[in-house]
Amino acid sequence: MLFRSRELLACGNSPASCRSYGYGLLRWFRFLTSVGVLWGRASRAETRDFVLWLRAAHNPARDRRRPSAPAAGSVNPRTGKPYLQAGYAPATINHALSVIAAFYDFHSQIGQGPMVSPVPPRSRSGRRPNAHHNPLEPFHLSRRGIYRQKQPDRPPRAVPDDVLDDLFGQVGCNRDRALFSMFLSSGTRAAELLGMTVADAHPGDGRIYVRTKGLGGAKEACPAAPEAFAWLALYLGELADAGHRPEPDEPLWWTRRHPLRPLTYPALRAVLTRINERIGANISLHDLRHTLGLRLISDPEVTLVDVQQVMRHRQITTTGVYLRPRADEVIAKVHEHYTRPKPQPRPLDGWSYDLRDLADVFGSG
Repeated sequence: MLFRSRELLACGNSPASCRSYGYGLLRWFRFLTSVGVLWGRASRAETRDFVLWLRAAHNPARDRRRPSAPAAGSVNPRTGKPYLQAGYAPATINHALSVIAAFYDFHSQIGQGPMVSPVPPRSRSGRRPNAHHNPLEPFHLSRRGIYRQKQPDRPPRAVPDDVLDDLFGQVGCNRDRALFSMFLSSGTRAAELLGMTVADAHPGDGRIYVRTKGLGGAKEACPAAPEAFAWLALYLGELADAGHRPEPDEPLWWTRRHPLRPLTYPALRAVLTRINERIGANISLHDLRHTLGLRLISDPEVTLVDVQQVMRHRQITTTGVYLRPRADEVIAKVHEHYTRPKPQPRPLDGWSYDLRDLADVFGSG
């Protein structure tokens, strides 16, 4: 596994990708150990049972939920966003299958593993023929590979304005105000913003620089709102008053408690979790990115290409998901249709005849 991680790093993958790959394989090896099968002896039957186990098992990552938390899968009334399920999501199962398939393909290529992967291969077009069919009829290609799960098509969801107002009203320090303002105005991902250094903030240009996902660690410019830089200045002033003046190449975001340490994602997520409990919402950091995308796409002065540049999507089709109408907007329009006054039909005045028509039929006499 360590050797495969080195291959991933050599191919330009980020440490986060290697970490995700490692956890996917760890789950697979734990399953094989529980059923008493060596990894080189695993077959398609073990893959099937592994998927069935993931579909029914409890996800340990959900154990961090507090006893007072809402039921898994329920919908938050303020944001309209469902809470996470108690088990493994379909995307997690599909990711695990992709990781296992890549692991066995790699070892098959270097001659250190079985020649046949336990994960059924995909067709070249990404689809496989349906095996349950009438032999007298032609094959119909299915959209998913074998054991791949159906993933719900969830469009981006913006955080309502009143919930955002409550969020910023519950923020208790200038560091968090600067962070949430930059999330909402720049559209950066959590790992990108937390990875900033002091030199990456350029208030005079109204931009920040972050290490963009998928570009091999290259830094790319992102816009940021003036109020975000105003909160940032207050936060850096508080750091200086506390005797900590980070160098330009040092991290920008630090913890508030001594000894000061660079702020991590779990710590920031804990801050947001406490705010969600106070305002009765379930906002995630990525929801702020979607909120910016939907706000920009609704501005007639901003083009779709502009939104693609701000969101830093590689394909324009990825940005196109923000063009889909939001569920709350559709419901509001339909409700307006039902409550709109209907035009009243005009009353009939009775039959009337033109005297010239009668003369033509019966004659003038």
